[in-house]
Amino acid sequence: MPINRRNFVKTGAALGAFATSASLPAKGLPAGAEAPPEDASNYASVAEAPYTKPFIEIDEWRDTPVRHRYVQGGFEGTDLLFSMYFPPAEQYQGRFFQPLAAVSGTHNMAPMALFLASGVSFAIDSGGYLVESNQGSRNMFGGTSRANAAVARYSRSLAAEMYGPHRPYGYVYGGSGGAFKTKSCVENYPGVWDGSIPYVHGSPVAIPYVFTVQAHAMRVLGPKFPQIVDAIDPGGSGDMYAGLNEEERDALREVTNMGFPPRAWFDFERIAFGYTGVFSSLIDFIVNGDPEYFTDFWTKPGYLGANPTQSLLDARVEHPTRIKDLIMADEARGLGLPVTMSGGQTGSGAQFPAALRMESLPDKDLRGASLIINSGGAKDAVLYVAGQAGDIVMVGFGATNFQALAALRPGDEVTVDNSVYLAAQTYHRHQMQGPEFPVWEQFKGPDGKPLYPQRPHGISESVDRVGDEATQSGHFHGKMIVVHALMDEAAYPWQADWYRSRVKAAQGPRFDDKYRLYFVDHAMHTTRNYSLDDMHPAAETRVISYQGVLQQALRDLANWVEKGVAPPASTNYSVEDGQVMVPGGAGRGGIQPVVNLTANGGQLAEVKAGDTVAFSAVVEVPAGAGVVISAQWDFEGDGSYPVSADITRPTERLTIDQTHIFTKAGTYLPAIKVASQRNGDTSSSFAQPENLGRVRVVVS
Repeated sequence: MPINRRNFVKTGAALGAFATSASLPAKGLPAGAEAPPEDASNYASVAEAPYTKPFIEIDEWRDTPVRHRYVQGGFEGTDLLFSMYFPPAEQYQGRFFQPLAAVSGTHNMAPMALFLASGVSFAIDSGGYLVESNQGSRNMFGGTSRANAAVARYSRSLAAEMYGPHRPYGYVYGGSGGAFKTKSCVENYPGVWDGSIPYVHGSPVAIPYVFTVQAHAMRVLGPKFPQIVDAIDPGGSGDMYAGLNEEERDALREVTNMGFPPRAWFDFERIAFGYTGVFSSLIDFIVNGDPEYFTDFWTKPGYLGANPTQSLLDARVEHPTRIKDLIMADEARGLGLPVTMSGGQTGSGAQFPAALRMESLPDKDLRGASLIINSGGAKDAVLYVAGQAGDIVMVGFGATNFQALAALRPGDEVTVDNSVYLAAQTYHRHQMQGPEFPVWEQFKGPDGKPLYPQRPHGISESVDRVGDEATQSGHFHGKMIVVHALMDEAAYPWQADWYRSRVKAAQGPRFDDKYRLYFVDHAMHTTRNYSLDDMHPAAETRVISYQGVLQQALRDLANWVEKGVAPPASTNYSVEDGQVMVPGGAGRGGIQPVVNLTANGGQLAEVKAGDTVAFSAVVEVPAGAGVVISAQWDFEGDGSYPVSADITRPTERLTIDQTHIFTKAGTYLPAIKVASQRNGDTSSSFAQPENLGRVRVVVS
């Protein structure tokens, strides 16, 4: 099997959806210890090198999205920049919120997040000011918790000047890579923050293995995902393996047992582009950590490439071509092309393309293929194909090559080669993890020994440690609430259970007074914006945002820390063969409403056009989590939810009935979307946990 590994530049610091930044000396406390809260009203008294000289370049009052004082600045001699948003004194309640983005490099995202937990409006509506920064780096490949601590401390100094002497309570939170950073902050800087919410977080073995097993499944199963999803949709056969050949069944079983939630496969195309783009920023790290693997895979017994299936042979690409044109990020968006996380990092100072128009491309799936630059100013650089549109390839890249890509020019010679990506897709089989990660048990034989040759360990551990000082030990300062999505396509849900076990062991008898875990059903890793799309049924009838749960969790965290009001109990769940299972009904716990929907009394209704279908939804809110305030019906599956239920008296449990007549033959998956609110407040758009109920109606 031919392979072209030439010119793969090795890197010791690859970053992706979960990774964060270069390591610094840890400042954590011994196990079981708690630090007193810091009083940073005088920043000079707590400043740490290199962040000793803050400066302000903008200080003004603004009225959008709500009235606030905006302060923008940075720290002399460093790349650390910040923005802070202070409410008028009459709205301030003595706290701040500090969201950490998954990747560094931006310090002014909050105005774009008008209704999200990271937005200015939510922070001020919750009685606090908002703090954000670029986390100490002007591009996505950097940042430290020390930088985040410096910004938090300096914000207290400004708050004391503005509102009078006091110590504001501080809450740090972040999702995905931001969750790793959040844990690093509260593990290593005790006394700076009083509470934290790491949400949709991974584990030390998240990278690269969630992406390798996912990529393998996408390659093998791509055309079969519609029938897989149909089988597990309400009213389906329930057998997602039906109609698959042996290789396909094995791939689906492997990725499911590793923890990928099967319901998320309905969004295969978005997942394929988005996470191929993320993986492109990580794959060089594997090449650096274990370069011999990419030869052994194709040549030695025990590796899939040495005894390839026909599908693997058919997937292989090695194609010489040239760059016809460079397409920068703004131009790509203008053309309607998706842009990868790395391709969209336009604030780093380097001018690199988000897409390339090529002179020729083979008629094959090029996702993940390496683009090896063979001539010109970027010679020897490597970038990766995240997606394709005709003769255009959307690209991603890692820390090693992104600066060099500014030298790309039309006419540069390129080899499109996917040998490394194909080999990486089964790398997880050759890196057995310990017993605390039982999803790897599937790669052992009856004798308990690995089924596949094993590689030296250290890839995932090194990537995790690159993510700042976080050890995920379970030892942290303050209180913590974790929010995790049950349809998470990137941070598989069992990883929240893994960390919960770490916290329970570390905190001992203080566990219940320190930690909560809330699972969110029908939510994915990346929160979708509500909009109509071409998918049918629309994605908005399958998934909801976890932002309402996150917003309520932040408010619960503040009440827990400041007033001693314990939040509702954690979600009840079990883990079975890599999948997190939750019970039905309000006994599930947590703070999300639960919906049980039927059509003509069941999950499947078979009717004739013109017949009346009776829908009934039983909606329950867990004890202490609020009341149902809204419900909307979508019968046609277009995501518009045109019919609203009349809820005259919000309660913890209610039954909502509705009828509908389908006039055209077809298969429909009607949905009801509900929301709850802790105090029954319908005047605010914040802190409204959502959920869905779905059924199938077949109309003849």
